[in-house]
Amino acid sequence: MSAPATTRSARPGEGDGNATAARLLRSAAKKSYDPDVDIDWDAPLVEGAIWVPEHRVSLYGTELWERLTPEQRIELGKHEACSVASVGLWFETLLMQRLLKDFYADDPTSDRAQWALTEVADECRHSQMFARLVHRAGVEPYGPIPFVHQLGKLFSVVNWGPAAYASILVAEEVLDRLQREQANDDRIQPLMRQVNRIHIMEEARHVAFARDEVTRGLAGLSRAELAYQRFMCAFTSFFVVRSLINPKVYAAVGIDPAEGRRAALANPHHREMIRFGGEKILAFLDEAGMIAGPGQALWKKSFLLEK
Repeated sequence: MSAPATTRSARPGEGDGNATAARLLRSAAKKSYDPDVDIDWDAPLVEGAIWVPEHRVSLYGTELWERLTPEQRIELGKHEACSVASVGLWFETLLMQRLLKDFYADDPTSDRAQWALTEVADECRHSQMFARLVHRAGVEPYGPIPFVHQLGKLFSVVNWGPAAYASILVAEEVLDRLQREQANDDRIQPLMRQVNRIHIMEEARHVAFARDEVTRGLAGLSRAELAYQRFMCAFTSFFVVRSLINPKVYAAVGIDPAEGRRAALANPHHREMIRFGGEKILAFLDEAGMIAGPGQALWKKSFLLEK
C-alpha cells in the first residue's frame, strides 16, 4: 500500500471546495492503494467461481437465460463483468480530462487543485487495474459501442460544473453500489473481489468531492443555466448506463448480440439492477434539484428513474 506525502492544511479564506479537498487529501495520504502491489495478478483463477451474482447478469430470468448451461451462465457473467470494467475505464478517462481542465483553470497551489491531481492519480491506477482485470480474465476490452466512444470526446467540452460532476457521480455510484454487493460475496472470483474492494475504498473520496461540487455548483444558477445543467446530466447518464453491457458480450455464449440486447433491455431483472445501482445517487440528485425538466424522459429510459 502506498501513501502520498501529507499535504498542507487549507489556507484562511479558501472556499468550501478547498476545505473538502483538504480533508480528502489527508484521507488519501493515510490510505491509498497500488494495484501492482496490493493485487496478486499471478494467483490462479478459481475454477467454477462466478464473476457477478447470477441475478445481476443482464439476461437472468429470460428465456435466453434458461437455454444456457451453468458453464455458459458463468461465462456470460464474466464477459459482462469485464464489459462493465472496460466501460468504467473509458469513463474514468473522461473524468480525468474534466479534472485536468479544472486544474488548468485553478490556482495550482490550492487544495482543490491539488485534490484534482490526486484524484487523477487514483483514476490512472484504477484504469490500469481494470485493464489488467480484463486481460487476466482473457476477455476482450469491450468498452462502449463505437458511436458512444466517439461521443465521449465531447464530454469535457459540453459538460462542466454541476452537470459534469453529477454525471461522474452516476457512473461512479452505480458501479460502487454493485461492487459493494459483491465485495464480500465468497462465491465471486477472488480477483474480482479484490479489485472491487480497492475501487470502493478510493471511490468513496471521489464521490465526496463530486457531491460537494454539485451542491456548490448549483447555487446561484440562472433558470437557463440550470435547465442546461439538468439536461446534460440526464443525457450523459443515459449513455453511461446504457453502455455498461456491450451487446458483443452475448456472442461469447452463442447468442446474437442484437437479440441479447433486446432481451436485456426488456428484462425486469436487468432494469431493477440499474435502478438498484442508481437508487442512492438519484435520491441525492433529486434533492439537489437536478432531476427535472426535459431530461426526465432520459432518466426514465435509462431505467434509473421509475416510470
